[in-house]
Amino acid sequence: MQPSLPALEMQKLFDALPDVVFFIKDREGRYTHCNLTLVRRLGRQRRAEVIGRSPADVFPLPLGGNYMAQDSRVLGGELIDNQLEVHLYPNRLPGWCLTFKRPLVEAGEVVGVVGVSRDLGQPDGKHSAIKRLNKVVEYMQSHYDENIRVQDLAAFAGLSLAQLERHFRRVFQFTPQQQLTKIRIDAAMRLLHDDDNSIASIGVQCGFSDQSAFARQFKATVGITPREYRALRGKL
Repeated sequence: MQPSLPALEMQKLFDALPDVVFFIKDREGRYTHCNLTLVRRLGRQRRAEVIGRSPADVFPLPLGGNYMAQDSRVLGGELIDNQLEVHLYPNRLPGWCLTFKRPLVEAGEVVGVVGVSRDLGQPDGKHSAIKRLNKVVEYMQSHYDENIRVQDLAAFAGLSLAQLERHFRRVFQFTPQQQLTKIRIDAAMRLLHDDDNSIASIGVQCGFSDQSAFARQFKATVGITPREYRALRGKL
C-alpha cells in the first residue's frame, strides 16, 4: 500500500499527541504509518525502525501475534470502539487505554487497518456527581472479589442506571463495568507476579466466576492469557 498525503498528514498531526498511539497497517499487518508516541513506547529511536514491520516483529511474543489476530478480525469487518485495554511495552509500566480500530477502505476495497489508542486521562473532578462516583469506585475497590451488579452500584449511588452510565462516561471516559474490569485486571496483574498464587485462585480472588471466565476477560483486556502474562513479565 503506497503512502498517501492524507495519511502522512494524519501521522504528523498525531505526532503532536504524546498520550495517543496512532497507526495504519497494510493487509499483511505491517505498519505503513505510525506516530512518534508508538515509536518511543516501543523503545525505538526512529520511525523507520517500525515502518514495514508487523506487531510480531516489534512486540514480545505472544503479544505481537495476538495483536495481529485482532487486526485480522478488523480486516474482516469487525469494528473496535472504545475498547478498554492494557498495553504492554518494553521497559514501561502497563498502560490503560481506550482503543478504536477500523478497516481502511480505498476504492471499495479493504486495504488495511487504521487505529488509535488513547491513554486514560484524569477524571473530571469538577463534575456535579464526582463525590457519588468516587464512592462507587471506592466500593468497587473494596468489593471487587464479590459478585457486583451495575444496578446495585446505581442504587448505592442514589442514581438510576442510565444516570450512572452517563455520569461515568463523562467523568471517567468509560462505563462502570469497564471501571470494575480495570480494577479486577489490575489486581490480577499484581497477583500474577507471585508464583505461589495459582491462576485459578487469582481468578476467584479478583471476582471471576471461574478460571475460564478469568482467562477470557484477561486476554480480551491485556492481549494475552494470565499464564502468558506470568511467563512474559520478566521480558517487559
